[in-house]
Amino acid sequence: MQFSLSRLIPGSRQLIRFGISAGVLVLFFIHVSGMYRMGLITQVESFFYDMRVRLTMPGTIDERIVIVDLDDASLQEIHHWPWPRNILADLINRLFDDYWVESVGFDVLFSEPDDSSALALLRSLCESRAGDTEFVERECEPRMNELNTDQLFGESMIARDAVLGMVFDNSLSDGMPKHIGELPTPILKQEQIADLEVPFITARGYVAPLPVLQSQAATTGFFDNPLPDADGVVRRVPLVQRYDGDIYQSLAVALARIRLGNPPLQFVFSSPDPARRTGIDLEAIRLGDQRVSVDQNVAVMVPYRGPLGSFPYVSAKDVLQGTADAETLEGAIVLVGTSAAGLLDLRATPVGRIFNGVEVHANIVSGILDGRFKHRPDYTRAVEIFTFFVLGLLLAVLLPVLSPVWEFVLVLFLAVGVLGGNLALWEYYDLVLPLAPSILYLLTATFLHLNYGFFVESANKRRLSGMFGQYVPPELVEEMDQQDSEISLEGQNREMSVLFSDVRGFTTISEGLSPKELTQFMNDFLTPITEVIHRNRGTIDKYMGDAVMAFWGAPLEDPDHARHALQAALQMNKAMETLSAEFLEMGRPELKIGIGINTGMMNVGNMGSRFRMAYTVLGDAVNLGSRLEGLTKNYGVTTIVSEYTAKAVPDFLFRELDRVRVKGKKEPVTIFEPVGLDSEVDAAQKSELDRYHDALKKYLSQRWDAATDELKTLNAEAPRFVYEVYLARIEDFKASPPGDDWDGVYTMTTK
Repeated sequence: MQFSLSRLIPGSRQLIRFGISAGVLVLFFIHVSGMYRMGLITQVESFFYDMRVRLTMPGTIDERIVIVDLDDASLQEIHHWPWPRNILADLINRLFDDYWVESVGFDVLFSEPDDSSALALLRSLCESRAGDTEFVERECEPRMNELNTDQLFGESMIARDAVLGMVFDNSLSDGMPKHIGELPTPILKQEQIADLEVPFITARGYVAPLPVLQSQAATTGFFDNPLPDADGVVRRVPLVQRYDGDIYQSLAVALARIRLGNPPLQFVFSSPDPARRTGIDLEAIRLGDQRVSVDQNVAVMVPYRGPLGSFPYVSAKDVLQGTADAETLEGAIVLVGTSAAGLLDLRATPVGRIFNGVEVHANIVSGILDGRFKHRPDYTRAVEIFTFFVLGLLLAVLLPVLSPVWEFVLVLFLAVGVLGGNLALWEYYDLVLPLAPSILYLLTATFLHLNYGFFVESANKRRLSGMFGQYVPPELVEEMDQQDSEISLEGQNREMSVLFSDVRGFTTISEGLSPKELTQFMNDFLTPITEVIHRNRGTIDKYMGDAVMAFWGAPLEDPDHARHALQAALQMNKAMETLSAEFLEMGRPELKIGIGINTGMMNVGNMGSRFRMAYTVLGDAVNLGSRLEGLTKNYGVTTIVSEYTAKAVPDFLFRELDRVRVKGKKEPVTIFEPVGLDSEVDAAQKSELDRYHDALKKYLSQRWDAATDELKTLNAEAPRFVYEVYLARIEDFKASPPGDDWDGVYTMTTK
């Protein structure tokens, strides 16, 4: 006796499944609520974020922003890095004077003086001749000005929108220098933000440009990023940082403000209440008319336009040599950065694991100008929890009572709904809602339910397969065990194909055999027939003496049931030819069979009485299949299929035999003899078929003489009983014409 927990405790299966759903729900809620963040879920969330970025990024080139690239070719041809500042001064002069750029920002740090051994030597010489005023004025001062490249670089930025770069240090150890260089003027002073409770990224130190450069630049912006994710991928970047109470802008903000006319930076809060000016309420910053969505740290999700190369690149050497494309640079915002691998300015981003750091800043500038930023407001936590509990409730209630098929449908529907809704909010409202917890919860809960069903509930399924084992081949029993679909013995109405086979002249054969010989004869005959049916995924319905009934399409769904039935019939004929030859050698009677196949709606299930049950098919379509088998001897063929079966196997060639009204049915049906696969039938056979079908058309149009001539010619070339059938009918119709309303249907009076 097999153990069944669901029988021992009523409803226990549903209770266990409910417990599975509830347990997984609690586990994921710990992550969603923030009580404990699970690394795996965070990693998957990052993956989903990156996928959404890649799927929805514009993929276009922003020609407003041009990257002047300190590439390998420039370093090899102009000078190794760092370049003397007079070369950089020349670069600025050419950009503004020759190419008419709007602004230039440096993703490069100039915190140390450009030491020149020639300058030091000249300074020493001039100091030794300090008393020679004429020499000092004539030789020293002009040459020192020429060799003081820091001063030349600074002078090249006078009255030009040149933005220098700096970095803040958020992880300084005690005892380390806290500042190098000179800080720029802050964008907001401490007293201007005194009433804000925003958790700005706060720096402990900085490395800024030299005073001689800082004093001449239009402004300076930081280009460091203290907010890389745990996997090192750059997804968020702060637009401002706080140092010593004051607020400083990023390089991207500085360049965008120049393009926008240097508007002040303002904070936008969700509440008009002045008392609620916290990071939770912070929604955006405003630069003039441009609104930029930010998080509570005043950071943005980098709005990547596309993969590396989403902005025009111009080699620095081409600018210095005057060979750069003027149309590309005119009026552009220029970012000077490097793609040279040796200068280590490569980043990992959602759109590429190797990405030039300067292009990250370019994407932020582009996003500010277009107002194109995704946003994850603080209320997304509440939305995430609500969505998660709705999913959890649906799974906890529905999964325990659904079959595996409907479990899959439900989870697929919910997953598509979550993904679709999330993408819609992402694309049309720029909202970034978490995706990983919901999707992982769906997958985890479904996985556990399916495994519970496989390991605990499979006993019921094995019992069901044992019931079917007496009807179907072992291969299908194994397939039923492996698949998740619900298989039932209860009556169902579905489209199927049925086959009937019978031995011709069996009564005569059996009369000449002893009981033992007859038994052996039947075994030898039925064994290959059964093997063929099983090999073609058929189900044996019953053996009726010398007759065999089989069907296709149950208990397993089989969309090719008509094809499999037809293949079985053709293989049965071949098997009987082989077996008949063996019988003749053994002195047994020759075997000839008739096969009828029909396709249509049938009722299938376990039917019978409380004393005996049988898995069988019933219906008019079944009866027609039996009638077709009986018609084979009327046309001298081994196999007849209905028009419904022929239509279901369009790549087979068929010989149209007749349009008949079988005994017991009012509606006529067209019957066919299968010839073979269209691709395998030779030209001669096809020609014969065409000629025969042409003769049949003449017969149906009552052109008796023309039909007779064609049929006699065909019969002389390759005699067939069906030709003689029609020749005899024509003679009858000549003697007794059928009339103008004749529809060509031949009514059968026997089964």
